[in-house]
Amino acid sequence: MPAGPIPRQRVLNFGGRRDNFRALMTDRSIAIGIIGGSGLYRFEGFRQTQELEIETPFGPPSDPFMVGTLSGIDVAFLPRHGRSHGFLPTEIPHRANIWGMKKLGVKWLISVSAVGSLQEEHQPGHLVLVDQFYDRTHGRWEPDTFFGDGIVAHVSFARPISRKLQNVLRDAAIAEGVEVVRGGTYVNIQGPQFSTRAESTWYHKMGFDVIGMTNMAEARLAREAEMAYTTMAMVTDYDAWNVENEPVTVDQVIGWLKLNVENAQRILARAVPEVVKLDAAKAHSALQNAILTAQDHWPSETAAKLDLLIGKYRV
Repeated sequence: MPAGPIPRQRVLNFGGRRDNFRALMTDRSIAIGIIGGSGLYRFEGFRQTQELEIETPFGPPSDPFMVGTLSGIDVAFLPRHGRSHGFLPTEIPHRANIWGMKKLGVKWLISVSAVGSLQEEHQPGHLVLVDQFYDRTHGRWEPDTFFGDGIVAHVSFARPISRKLQNVLRDAAIAEGVEVVRGGTYVNIQGPQFSTRAESTWYHKMGFDVIGMTNMAEARLAREAEMAYTTMAMVTDYDAWNVENEPVTVDQVIGWLKLNVENAQRILARAVPEVVKLDAAKAHSALQNAILTAQDHWPSETAAKLDLLIGKYRV
C-alpha cells in the first residue's frame, strides 16, 4: 500500500447523470472488479490510488470502493462485508455493490469467498471454481434483481459463471501451486447461522460441493449488469455433515482464512494481466433480448433509475 492518505472522492447523481463521474475517472478504464469475502479486506500487491464513495439508486455499497493497480492493471476492489466486517450475509447491499462496480466500468467480476466443503475431496485450503449455484435463502431484506417498478427483464442464467474468466483463474492457481478444482455447485444458505447437521448431510448427499451465504445474489445481479462473473470458493472447513470432524466454528474458519487469503492474493496477481486480454463474453450482452416491457411503457422514473443498465438498449 502506498504511504500517505488515499484521496477520497464522492460520485453522485446516478440516475443517468454521468458528468461528475466522468470528471473523476476519465484517466482510467477499470475493466476488472474484485469482491473480497471474509478475511480479504485488503491485500498485498494492490497499489491503491483512490477511494470512491459511490451513491447508487439502491443505497450505499458495503464500503467505499478502492481503486488502484494489481500487477500493473487497473482494478476496483470492494470488501463485501465492509472493512470492519459489519454486515451480516443477509444485510449485504448486493444491488449497491454491483451497481457501483458497473458504474466504474467493470466487465469482469471476481468474487473471493470463504466456503465450507460438502465433499471429502474438497479439503480446507483448496480452491473450488464453482460453475453452478443452488439457492436456499428466504426472506432477505432486498430483492436480488435490479428490475421491477414497471420494467421487467428475464436474463438467461443457466450458466451463471464465466468459463473464460474461470479458466484464467484455474491456470493461475495451478501456476501458483494451489490445489484447484474447476466445476461444482455452491449452495447458498440463509445464514448467519451455520447449517444443522441434518441440512448439511442432505446437501452432501445431493452431491453439492461447497456451502456459503453470499454468492447467489451477486451472481444474479452481475448477470443483469452484464458482467462476466466467477466465484473463487476458498475452502475453510468441512461443514457439519462430516461427523469425523468437529462441527464448523468461527475459530476453525479463521484458522484457514490466512492461508486462503495468501493464496487468493497470489492467484489474483497472476490472473489479472490475463483477464484484460480476454475477448467479449456472452454475459456482456445479457440484457439484449431480456427486457420484456415495451420501451414506450417504461415508467420514466424507473427508466431514469436504470439508465446505467438499459440506456444502451433505448431505440
